[in-house]
Amino acid sequence: MDVNVVYNTSYEMPLGYLIATYFYLTGLSAGSFVVSVIATIGGKKEYKPIGRIGAVMAPILLILAPMTLIVDLEQPFRFWHLFLYLNLKSPITYGSFLLSAYPINGLIYAWYLFTGREKIAKILGIIGIPLALATHGYTGFILALGKGRALWSTALMPTLFIISAMVSGVALMILLAVIRNRYFFKGKPAEEKLEDEKLISGLTKFLGAFIIADLFLVFNDILVLMTSTEEALGVAKLILFGDFSWEFLVIEIFLGGFVPLFLIFNSKVNRYMKSTVIASLLTLIGVYSMRVVVVIAGQSLPLH
Repeated sequence: MDVNVVYNTSYEMPLGYLIATYFYLTGLSAGSFVVSVIATIGGKKEYKPIGRIGAVMAPILLILAPMTLIVDLEQPFRFWHLFLYLNLKSPITYGSFLLSAYPINGLIYAWYLFTGREKIAKILGIIGIPLALATHGYTGFILALGKGRALWSTALMPTLFIISAMVSGVALMILLAVIRNRYFFKGKPAEEKLEDEKLISGLTKFLGAFIIADLFLVFNDILVLMTSTEEALGVAKLILFGDFSWEFLVIEIFLGGFVPLFLIFNSKVNRYMKSTVIASLLTLIGVYSMRVVVVIAGQSLPLH
């Protein structure tokens, strides 16, 4: 006699919105820091204000980011175990030290920058760029090691995370530069206002270039998913036509990608500061949606 046994087991996703938020904050921090260092090293007078803004925001964002991880642990007072019980084969071990080294370097860099010692600040900035990129890139590397998850298991993942970090970092710097000029430096001379406009215009062009690079990587990723294994095709259908199509196609690709590109490169609308602000806001929303899609949709298909 055949006996059929039915197990009532629920499918759980270990990574949730807190992890997606962590990825988002580390990306904002890395992008802000890189923009700050480039502005500081570049030597152009109009770019100096953004160097200081980025120097402040980068460590603040990265101090906030691990808080989401600690909350996600559910036993937050055990976070120090990552430093005490080392596993040299685990990328999380190296990530824990990066999460410590990068903000410390960022705080010291900001101190020297604000105290006028730019030579030392530039050296610390050059050291900090690989730290910043590694801190965010390793998060994509961890996901890429998830061999059972088709959306994650790609060599593109670390690069995609770094490029999207630059997208969000530049967008944040644009918004903060606009806020600074509008609310804190109203009575500036005409020459300084012109320099501020050049700064925002230059950052906007960088933003457009990074958005194009980001969309190119996403397109390649989707193309590979659609022509790969059955599970990969299932994930592609999930984000293109399924439960995550709104977050992916509408919020990430259309509102967070194509609309900002239109606002940035269309000569009829890019002359207005409102267009730049809207493009930056939409970009920030689109990048967060990308984090959610990668983390949540990547786990939505049960492992067989």
